[in-house]
Amino acid sequence: MADEPLVLGIETSCDETGVGIVRGTTLLADAVASSVDEHARFGGVVPEVASRAHLEAMVPTIDRALKEAGVTAKDLDGIAVTAGPGLAGALLVGVSAAKAYAYALGKPLYGVNHLASHICVDQLEHGPLPEPTMALLVSGGHSSLLLSEDITSDVRPMGATIDDAAGEAFDKIARVLNLGFPGGPVIDRYAREGDPAAIPFPRGLTGPRDPAYDFSFSGLKTAVARWIEARRAAGEEVPVRDVAASFQEAVVDVLTRKAVRACKDQGVDHLMIGGGVAANSRLRVLAQERCEAAGIRLRVPRPKLCTDNGAMVAALGAEMVSRNRAASDWDLSADSSLPVTDPHVPGRSHAHAHEAGTENLYS
Repeated sequence: MADEPLVLGIETSCDETGVGIVRGTTLLADAVASSVDEHARFGGVVPEVASRAHLEAMVPTIDRALKEAGVTAKDLDGIAVTAGPGLAGALLVGVSAAKAYAYALGKPLYGVNHLASHICVDQLEHGPLPEPTMALLVSGGHSSLLLSEDITSDVRPMGATIDDAAGEAFDKIARVLNLGFPGGPVIDRYAREGDPAAIPFPRGLTGPRDPAYDFSFSGLKTAVARWIEARRAAGEEVPVRDVAASFQEAVVDVLTRKAVRACKDQGVDHLMIGGGVAANSRLRVLAQERCEAAGIRLRVPRPKLCTDNGAMVAALGAEMVSRNRAASDWDLSADSSLPVTDPHVPGRSHAHAHEAGTENLYS
């Protein structure tokens, strides 16, 4: 255990300031400062508000993580940070903080991909990822099917949403139903008391000629909104619980159907589900049922590890160190559209910077 890398991870791609500390595949600390309440009155995330919140929360959250892990900053073997994709300003805060800490401590810096981190976090829950692993990532910003041959260097996109992400659709329907923000947890809660078969909402891109692995939730979102508007225009009561359950069923039906199909087509017997929507209770149940029927092993981290967090970044950073991947350069920049085919932003001359005597700048 002692020779396993001790890595601190920083995640600021959206509205969560996450700092995690991992030793190998063991989670030591997972500190999160959320600014969701500051965005709630706007009905969605405001990038400028998120960036300011990250600035205020960064140092206290790092201090809290170090204390929780029972380690000092000088004990670290490396610092990992989300370099993209995400909100440009929010990413920049995290990257700047990581570079400052890494430089002051004389530690290697690893800029990693947000989506690859969501896959790698499952190692903290269920041990090393099988290679290959199919991953279904569903959140407010992403709905993707990814094939991971090597989480540090080879992650290939199989399919993605062509319009709204699943989490985005949850937020918009919750807004139409006047349920507040964020929409995922509240719709999940209402859906438990509703009938998922009450309203036959459409399943996007599931026709025989449609792309096998791509998703579309814009049409579903519009169909649900129009159904609600029609009831209200007629002066009828909207059955909120049935609407929530039927909408949620339409989303998770498509997600799980396409994920299992991708596994079968590619000959992969492991499916990992991550991202904030992976905390949805119905998605977990339906995915388990369909995976068992298809002979596929399902891996889903506990809900807290599905949402954005620093632990997932630290997990991928620790894997980078374990596999001797090159550290990132000091000119590492935030990339709001960083492709998942770049799980890691490597460097060329990082090691030389450490020879300049920076290791004693931080006490």
